[in-house]
Amino acid sequence: MFTGIIESLGKVTAIQKEGTNVHFTIESSISNELKIDQSLSHNGVCLTVVQLGSERHVVTAIEETMIRSNLGDVRVGDVLNLERAMVSNGRLDGHIVQGHVDGTGICKEIKEVEGSWYYTFEYQPTEEHLLVDKGSVCINGVSLTVVEPKDKLFSVAIIPYTYEHTSFHKLQIGDRVNLEFDIIGKYISKYVKLYIK
Repeated sequence: MFTGIIESLGKVTAIQKEGTNVHFTIESSISNELKIDQSLSHNGVCLTVVQLGSERHVVTAIEETMIRSNLGDVRVGDVLNLERAMVSNGRLDGHIVQGHVDGTGICKEIKEVEGSWYYTFEYQPTEEHLLVDKGSVCINGVSLTVVEPKDKLFSVAIIPYTYEHTSFHKLQIGDRVNLEFDIIGKYISKYVKLYIK
């Protein structure tokens, strides 16, 4: 489980395909603190560390993960948001994030407003993937607050610290992002469908 508070940026230095699996080699400031078999969020996707080197680590994504997330768009040189799994005695500074991407969205607009940034995304809503105004959403692993969701669009506001310390400063209009919707909303939706008729 994660919180959506990014610890470090990781640079993709190699991508290797092996059958339907894809191995990503990442250089980061936290790579030398990792262990084999440890869970680590990469742009909001929970992946297992399978190999370690000097200031780098390797993770493997299966075909289902490549299809469901934006990892298929990642190229050597790209920067990913990284977060280690939360510790049970730590503060939940973001919101409950599982690292299980529900789908992707497309960046449609970026506006700078008095030192902050507003990003608007288009996505394909479903009954399970709920967005509410001032609710939580995870975008590329970053815990954010939903602003004015309507139809297939919603926005988020990015403060300067988040802009500088995550990959949001590299995001461009047309880029595809990973979305994970609030787990509490998903459970409520499931409960309503099963038990309230």
